[in-house]
Amino acid sequence: MGRRVRIVLLIETSRGYGRMLLDGIADYARTYGPWTFFQGERSIDDPVPPRLRQWKPDGVIARILDRKQATQIRRLGVPIVDVSGGAGFADVPQVVPDQESVVRAALDHLLERGYRQLAYAGLEGVWFSDERRDLFMRHAAEAGCRCEVFQERGPWHASGLARREEETFRRDRGLIAWLRGLPKPVGLMACNDTRAYQVLSACGECGIAVPGEIAVIGVNDDSVLCKLSDPPLSSVDPNAHRIGYEAAALVSRLIDGKRPARAVIRIEAASVVARQSTDAVALADADMAAAVEYIRQHACEGLTSDDLAVKLAISRRTLYRLFDRHLGRSPREEITRVKLERVKDLLTTTRLPAEEIARLAGFEFTETMHRLFRQRFGQPPGSYRARRRIEPG
Repeated sequence: MGRRVRIVLLIETSRGYGRMLLDGIADYARTYGPWTFFQGERSIDDPVPPRLRQWKPDGVIARILDRKQATQIRRLGVPIVDVSGGAGFADVPQVVPDQESVVRAALDHLLERGYRQLAYAGLEGVWFSDERRDLFMRHAAEAGCRCEVFQERGPWHASGLARREEETFRRDRGLIAWLRGLPKPVGLMACNDTRAYQVLSACGECGIAVPGEIAVIGVNDDSVLCKLSDPPLSSVDPNAHRIGYEAAALVSRLIDGKRPARAVIRIEAASVVARQSTDAVALADADMAAAVEYIRQHACEGLTSDDLAVKLAISRRTLYRLFDRHLGRSPREEITRVKLERVKDLLTTTRLPAEEIARLAGFEFTETMHRLFRQRFGQPPGSYRARRRIEPG
């Protein structure tokens, strides 16, 4: 038996995102190991432990947050893979979230619920927050939507992400005033789940109804934090498990002396995990709101436009006029959209064959599902599944 590969993991255990990275790394090691890990309880702001060289590692997977950390880790003289997604360093390959897909997932989730007034709450000067803010504003403008941004200037007395978040929690008066002044109803994206939790807490403090007046979505799908939120928080799953898995695969190749094909590997977001904080439709028209909600609940049960008109006791012509005015698409298109979202969910969370997925999503023919999926997402269902799931091999 060959020598066990020794890998240093400098990834926080204090957050759901870090734990999912570690879970992906562990899954790779169970398949292709055996590996031995240097890993302890960590916060995202913790320094590099001393005397790592004495452990004689073969490689490092780390969340590198600054140049001091990068310099310390480089001194080990072993292959490194960075999973921070930060500024990056020329000689350190990265496996990171595709921020474009993260933002698009959050924005599409809000737009599909009818929100045309949008807002963004981030952490000023934090790289991933600023990047997501700029992407959100650009895509909101392309969708013809107005976007308000919370601007919170310093001075900041804390360094490090966790300490910065803690400081912003204590300075909530500006956030409350901003939330009160937003046009309602509004769909709000926060830069991560911690910031979204702060937004929900501020809304509760000042009596703003969520999701009635403000629908809130975060990023990272930290399941504990999302469930502790009041109401439970919807969040974008950035596919951290796959990021960890691919980072482990990359460091293994580097240890074997293989050069990476790309300096940065970007992993697409998995999906939005919808919870109560966005469980609303931003529509003033009662018939329209009822129609969209009924579609959400029954689209995969063979629902048709005629069924919907009968359920709402309105004419088919009135139904189509309402959808065109408020959503810019027909009832049939909305039913198909909801069914295809169900297909996406089943592709990424199950191993069911295409025929069974088509049946559960309400498609009479598998071929119809394939054709419509390719039209909407630009790729067949099998390719979509392959890019988001990790299969043994």
